[in-house]
Amino acid sequence: MGEMMVGELKDIIPAVIIRPTIITSTYKEPFPGWVEGIRTIDSLAVGYAKGKLTFFLGDLEAIVDVIPADMVVNAIIVAMIAEARHQQPQTIYQVGSSIRNPLRYSNLQDYGFRYFTKNPWINKDGKPVIVSKVTVMNSMDSFQRYMAFRYLLLLKGLELANAAFCHFFQGVYSNLNRKINWVMRLVDIYRPYLFFNATFDDLNTEKLRMTARTSLVENDMFYFDPKSIDWEDYFMNIHLPGIVKYIFK
Repeated sequence: MGEMMVGELKDIIPAVIIRPTIITSTYKEPFPGWVEGIRTIDSLAVGYAKGKLTFFLGDLEAIVDVIPADMVVNAIIVAMIAEARHQQPQTIYQVGSSIRNPLRYSNLQDYGFRYFTKNPWINKDGKPVIVSKVTVMNSMDSFQRYMAFRYLLLLKGLELANAAFCHFFQGVYSNLNRKINWVMRLVDIYRPYLFFNATFDDLNTEKLRMTARTSLVENDMFYFDPKSIDWEDYFMNIHLPGIVKYIFK
């Protein structure tokens, strides 16, 4: 609806539409790794590092389309300048990485395992949380079977034991039930993204980058080309350390 209104009013009110994908922590500015609040994939990283997430659902070869926050801001600024100078007739800019520098869920699985193996989270008891690679189910059926045999039967057994022994196992039961509900809620929220195989055409944004390279003196200041990102370096040395510093509690 918003895009339709902007389209109808574009000849009256100068406007552009910026459509970012999953926004992650900053790449460079105001400093690398800054993030505020838990964003999409970060909730998975937090749960994994704290030992709550040991299995999940998804296609490891699917592309996860992410873009650092400062690149989104820079794209907005350059688009405004281009519109003001009437250098770009396009009004919709897709700001993401799936075409120019695709990242896959298998990469995230690998980066998370390596980072939190080397830098384990210290829990409230002062002990490091030992992580292993997340077991990933490739279909909802296999995920439900895994849940049923690995956890739901145990949960049912604890429920019966609680009834027989005057809620002696209530603490264990509540803890397991809370973890199961947490994982199921994440699966419900993220399932549309975890099997999403589409990529987003950013041709308009590439034209915008070309305009910036040729007409902006401060071109280096307004970087927003995802091709410049080394994903391994970004996640291992910028993003994961950033969410540990600014999000973990």
